[in-house]
Amino acid sequence: MKVFWTKTLVIDHVEPPDLSEDPEYSQRLQYLGDKQQSCTIRLSHVTQKDEHMYYFKFITDKTDGKWTGYPGVTLAVTDLQVESPERVTEGDSVRLTCKSSCALTDGATFIWYRNSQPLTERRDRNNQLLLQSVRREDAGRYNCALHGHTYISPAVQLSVRYPPVNPVIFISPSGEIVEGDSVTLSCSSDSNPPAEISWFKGGTTVGSGKIYSISKISSDHSGEYKCKSRYEHGEKYSDVVTLNVIYAPKSVSVSISPSGEIVEGDSVTLSCSSDSNPPAEISWFKGETFVGSGRIYSISKISSDHSGEYKCKSRNKHGEKYSDAVTLNIMYPPRNVSVSIVQSGQFWERDSVTLICSSDSNPPAEIIWFKENQSSAVGSGQSFSALQSGRFYCEAHNQHGSQRGIQFHCYCPIK
Repeated sequence: MKVFWTKTLVIDHVEPPDLSEDPEYSQRLQYLGDKQQSCTIRLSHVTQKDEHMYYFKFITDKTDGKWTGYPGVTLAVTDLQVESPERVTEGDSVRLTCKSSCALTDGATFIWYRNSQPLTERRDRNNQLLLQSVRREDAGRYNCALHGHTYISPAVQLSVRYPPVNPVIFISPSGEIVEGDSVTLSCSSDSNPPAEISWFKGGTTVGSGKIYSISKISSDHSGEYKCKSRYEHGEKYSDVVTLNVIYAPKSVSVSISPSGEIVEGDSVTLSCSSDSNPPAEISWFKGETFVGSGRIYSISKISSDHSGEYKCKSRNKHGEKYSDAVTLNIMYPPRNVSVSIVQSGQFWERDSVTLICSSDSNPPAEIIWFKENQSSAVGSGQSFSALQSGRFYCEAHNQHGSQRGIQFHCYCPIK
């Protein structure tokens, strides 16, 4: 006689298979009786695929000696399910429920897992897990199980909502930032759901997102930056960070004070303006000759000797640059006035003798010629033609003064 359990009825006179010979059951099925008076079986590691109608059957060696238990036994398999609130905010009290459609015994105890780790060694007879004043660290994947059973429920994600704390900015690379570098600002803001991030330079919005990148940074990017983390219930700002961009001198120029006409005897100041970081060292040149250092070059009681072209050089460890040249044009009255004769040799009366008046002045002086003991001028211009004997002199004058030259005695005898 053959006694066995099956889950299939006779179809087309084909005997159903013995579960103990079915690869899906053979390792999990155990007969507890002696197959004569008790054919009780145990099926371990049950899953929902095992949910089926099962039949007990025996076959004897007699004709028509076959019998099937009908309608059979129904095995209903149900999953454990964790129920969790959809929205959980930090500080709330939260209940997770382990539900089953099976009728559990009063002695059933539950085990809870978070992220595959048992929450406690304690086994709870209540099918609910209470999290009082839930924290962000309580977020994770929760499962439940029945003690004595290997089956664990599908995981349910518990997401804890919490607002951002004050965001923090990180600068990469750290250390000195040189013009032309690429720089990244990162705004660290922990919240759930993630906050919206905005970037500000001073009071002006310059970007959004956790990362604010600047490629080929320039001095124009120097300044104070902060990020704002905006959440559905409010917003928070980071502390300010400063981008201090290092760069070589540029925009070097010279200004003159006082502006306008410079007269001999005045005090004059030349100022060198330079944009650089760190501040540059300033050198002064007249032509190609070094004459001083520092942002200010001062000349007290200026003279004509100071006339010429001046420029400044701005230099730091990242480079140097010269200003355009400026010209000091010093105004002064005539001086060193003298008279000379063009021709040489002997002259006779009625010969024409050309006298030249020389003077040093700025602007050039006007020349007037006089003859001794005459109040009115006898000529003007740098040269004068004398047609008779006498003592002649010239007078040079401009708006800053005048000077008389030494008399020149022109003697022309009769032939």
